Amino acid sequence: MTGGSRGLGLVMARQLVEAGARLAICARDEAELERAQTELEQQGGDIFALTCDVTDQAQVEQMVQQVRERFGAIDILINNAGADIVGPLENLTMQDYDDLMQLHFWAPLYTTYAVLPEMRDRKAGRIVNISSIGGKVVSPHMVAYCASKFALVGLSEGMRTELASTGIAVTTVCPGFIRTGVVDHAIFKGQHRKEFAWFSISDSLPLVSASAEKVARATIAGLRRGAAEVVVPFPTLLTARFYGLFPGITTNLLSWMNRLLPGPGGIGQERAFGKDSHSSWSPSWFTYLSNRAAQRNNELPVHEPKTTPEVKQVDTYRQQPDGQPANDEVPAVEPIAVAEVEQVDLESEQPAA
Repeated sequence: MTGGSRGLGLVMARQLVEAGARLAICARDEAELERAQTELEQQGGDIFALTCDVTDQAQVEQMVQQVRERFGAIDILINNAGADIVGPLENLTMQDYDDLMQLHFWAPLYTTYAVLPEMRDRKAGRIVNISSIGGKVVSPHMVAYCASKFALVGLSEGMRTELASTGIAVTTVCPGFIRTGVVDHAIFKGQHRKEFAWFSISDSLPLVSASAEKVARATIAGLRRGAAEVVVPFPTLLTARFYGLFPGITTNLLSWMNRLLPGPGGIGQERAFGKDSHSSWSPSWFTYLSNRAAQRNNELPVHEPKTTPEVKQVDTYRQQPDGQPANDEVPAVEPIAVAEVEQVDLESEQPAA
């Protein structure tokens, strides 16, 4: 499972260990991986934790080979690594689109192609792709995220069609907002404090979001029966069905919602972590459930990954030299390079999963 060190990935890992699975998890952050591995082993799990950047095909192939050497044939692949970039269209850059496509489309493609040959030989296997309701209905201020999740839905559904006769079942999972506590790892642009406020509050409201435990249970149940699709919670399923029947009405409603969201400005095209975007609105009692989930799911404290000059990273950035703040009183941030796998969030995340 990619993105298995925190958030939804860690919650699924707990449930898989409880079911008796031998589990390999990967992520970029070594400290997060160690904490997750320790917890899962204390639960009685046989865990193999590897640092890996899943956007690097060579690293993916090496990781899969290491898993084979440790456990033998791979029965199940769960593509869970993800990230969020939130902001108005005017503040998105080509790099934003490219980073999320690398993580949400190319990374699952790399891992899938790495495990397919042995699954074909055995005529058995399960592949689960964690997409999002954003892969079916576009949310305002999440265009780059949704475009990459639409791509993953298309890839996943196409693979299910072509692999059905081989004994390999491919399941596409499209959750809505998930209370994993991942919001501090998400990236915000433009008026980033206001963007963080609406996003984090939505991520915490009971009628809008679902607990990570509920989404994990539904995902594993879908995995067991080889379901084509899992859409949770029920309001999210209704949203997807309504859009399928009335796409024009749905987009008009979303357009009205967009008018209520913050306009461009603030830090512009710069990126800020959620943890650097707090305000009087959030964290607050509005985000109580999400804050509590962060403590349970290895989302706190936030650690900065090690860096190298070779591999692009989506969700880790360094401040300007000398700590000079950008406008809107937030340190300007720019991408750095890393050599380890999120999630996205990047593992995360799927907050809008």
